[in-house]
Amino acid sequence: MSDCIFCKIIAGELSCSKVYEDDRTLAFLDIHPIAPGHTLVISREHYEELTEVPPEDLAPLIAATQRVAVAATAGLDASGFNVLLSNGPSACQVVPHVHFHIVPRSDGDGLRMAPPRQPFTDAQRDSVLDKIRAHL
Repeated sequence: MSDCIFCKIIAGELSCSKVYEDDRTLAFLDIHPIAPGHTLVISREHYEELTEVPPEDLAPLIAATQRVAVAATAGLDASGFNVLLSNGPSACQVVPHVHFHIVPRSDGDGLRMAPPRQPFTDAQRDSVLDKIRAHL
């Protein structure tokens, strides 16, 4: 897609701080990082949302995400990491090209990555379960 900023990076039209690449994926540092080492891992094929990615393209994307997360954790002496994916505008997906965020973490880094949790009643839980299971 010619408008897609990530496709322009893949095509070499825009530069990036490349962390890793193979024939199916590319990983580069985020230009607006949440934390040092915040890296984006993208598929070389353009898919706007996770639901569009065929399993044969998702497997190498997940494998590259794991590989980069391990390297970032070791290289930055982090004690953990978050892997995030925003799917669709309502989930705050800014670039419409499937990508995973790897955010290296350390104890006491001050980042609040988890939203507050809301308790379910048993009836709410059962209703949600029924709705999801109906589409599997």
